[in-house]
Amino acid sequence: MNNTEFNQGLMTFIQASPTPFHAVKNMAELLEAEGFVCLQEADAWKLEAGKKYYVTRNASSIVAFVSGRQALQEAGVRMVGAHTDSPCLKVKPQPELVKQLYFSLGVEVYGGVLLNPWFDRDLSLAGRVNYLDNKGEIAQALVNFEMPVATIPSLVIHLDREANTSHSINAQKDLPPVLLRLPNKTDKPDFRDLLLQWLKKNDAKLKVHEVLDYELSFYDCQPPAVIGLHQDFIASARLDNLLSCYTGMMALLQAGDDVTSLLVCSDHEEVGSMSSSGAQGTFLKSVLERMTGVGENFSRMIDRSMLISADNAHGVHPNFADKHDDNHGPIINQGPVIKVNASQRYASNSETSAMFRQLCKKADVPVQSFVVRSDMACGSTIGPITAGGIGVKTLDVGVPTFAMHSIRELAGTWDAFYLYRALKEFYQ
Repeated sequence: MNNTEFNQGLMTFIQASPTPFHAVKNMAELLEAEGFVCLQEADAWKLEAGKKYYVTRNASSIVAFVSGRQALQEAGVRMVGAHTDSPCLKVKPQPELVKQLYFSLGVEVYGGVLLNPWFDRDLSLAGRVNYLDNKGEIAQALVNFEMPVATIPSLVIHLDREANTSHSINAQKDLPPVLLRLPNKTDKPDFRDLLLQWLKKNDAKLKVHEVLDYELSFYDCQPPAVIGLHQDFIASARLDNLLSCYTGMMALLQAGDDVTSLLVCSDHEEVGSMSSSGAQGTFLKSVLERMTGVGENFSRMIDRSMLISADNAHGVHPNFADKHDDNHGPIINQGPVIKVNASQRYASNSETSAMFRQLCKKADVPVQSFVVRSDMACGSTIGPITAGGIGVKTLDVGVPTFAMHSIRELAGTWDAFYLYRALKEFYQ
């Protein structure tokens, strides 16, 4: 596989995965096509050496692994971690807003969203709906409207003369997306009823009687694209961090069955990871304990294991180069970035960094490093959370990215493929 084929698969995956629920569903389907067997947390597990498995939690997090033939206590587990969620606008439980005959939906800001780029975009809705069926049983379905159903119009410059110099955004007042214009003042749309009608129209097999609740978010309909005069860049929503999910999964598919290899993609990283399906939850530890048991066996396995936390890095922006440390400004298409922070916002240390540099050398992949300016705050990842939670040696890496947390981000056409080659070497 070359980088062009890899990028096409990446863009197809991102376009089909507007929410963590869709991402996990699509990953599960790709894994099953490669012989991975679905496990249920509620069932007793009987794992066999050389076999491949996956398990999900909350339908928004997934752990997939190849059960190695070597004993876990002797060989450990080679793990890659990423996250399925991205900053977005989520629909509130009672979202209906009617002003001047326009019907809008109230939204919550999820994660550290770069808000300005959300204006004047063709927005659609996707997520999970829980409903009551005709038999009186609670069920759930994935929803993706796909077509543009809303927009957040900007206020014209004539009514906001300071828009280009000092404009600020009020998340409560300025962000409700507009869905339609009502024919008269007496109309009072009910969002749950709109969802009910959409489900009945688009999937008659569901037999939906009543929509009980939902987790829906808006997303940009514009598909991913390779852009640039020399096709240097991938422009897309949700590169942070579906790029790492896809890259880790494709590398896992190439793993052998001698040593156990594992991929964990967790939800809720963008809001701190504290949930049952987040990295601060019990999901990964529970899977590992079911693989090897608790106590001494678990401790021996962890000591011989390593986790690569893959999450995008801040590429040095040509218009804002002074925002970076002069010696640590990652360049797009010059390879994955080792992320280092003295305050442990990243979990990399000299041991894990050295191991990754050697992996990249073997895979013929260039490698870079990133340290935030000493006078600026540093973000974090699932790396320190997982390292602190289970005690595993951990490295934080990512591909250089522009406009992180925007509705449309930018990465290089070589970097995800470089990371794939390095992770494939790690698993093998």
